[in-house]
Amino acid sequence: MSEAFLSLGSNLGDRMGYLERALSLLSADEDITVLNVSSVYETDPVGYKDQGCFLNLVCRIETVLPPLTLLHRLQAVEQTLHRERIIRFGPRTIDVDILTYDDISMDSDELTIPHPRMHERAFVQVPLNEILKGASFPKNTDPSVRLFGEVPDNCWLKHP
Repeated sequence: MSEAFLSLGSNLGDRMGYLERALSLLSADEDITVLNVSSVYETDPVGYKDQGCFLNLVCRIETVLPPLTLLHRLQAVEQTLHRERIIRFGPRTIDVDILTYDDISMDSDELTIPHPRMHERAFVQVPLNEILKGASFPKNTDPSVRLFGEVPDNCWLKHP
């Protein structure tokens, strides 16, 4: 079994409903076990600013799937929940990203692990920090990454 951390976000329609449905689809997959789920945080958009706020969470999973197969399963979840890839960093019903996968580092056209911008984003760091309390940060992550001790001004606890 391998361990991975995933980031989920939504800013269209029933944002909480999309997060819940994505977690339900992940849990229903016989090759994925959801171990922990953070609280839900509301954050301002990053990149393309002309859109609504996101609801975000991080979950820790176990899986027998190799990284690229896991990515394809996550993309299938996004497709099931009507994710459209029109504007880079634009609005979406659901976004599911692999943050880390065991101690693997990889950089391909399809997937980069650890996620290349996870250390820059409060909407990843805050819920990840919540899950990691009492645990160690994934080993393949840049040691200069600082986890937030408190919730930054642009990230609000939405649903504990």
